[in-house]
Amino acid sequence: MKKIVISGSASNQEKIKNLCKELSNQYEILDYPKAIQKENFLKIYKGTHKAFYENIANCDVYMLYNYDKDNIDGYIGSAGFAELSFAIAQNILYNKNIEIYIYKKPSEAVKSYDEICLYLELGYIKIWENK
Repeated sequence: MKKIVISGSASNQEKIKNLCKELSNQYEILDYPKAIQKENFLKIYKGTHKAFYENIANCDVYMLYNYDKDNIDGYIGSAGFAELSFAIAQNILYNKNIEIYIYKKPSEAVKSYDEICLYLELGYIKIWENK
């Protein structure tokens, strides 16, 4: 069974948990965005962040779950873009063969829209079609 890491905004835990449930029959889910309580945020963020990146480096499939958020279609925040870029770098620098996807094409309102279009054109990433 392939190992998958799901990335994206942790703000809608219901959407994320539904996606994880949907994918759990096809993939071993290594990690996904989890909400961190504000009072514990600084205590556990470093460890959680490091573990998330380690899981990206060790997955077979990476998906940036860029669901609609804040009235932006296919929202991608800065952390999600950084994680996506890290997955791409694994393939480029370390000859990994991570299958890299975004859930949907973002709108032009997404700040990294031009880079996402370039990554799609270069074949670094694909649109998730396993819906």
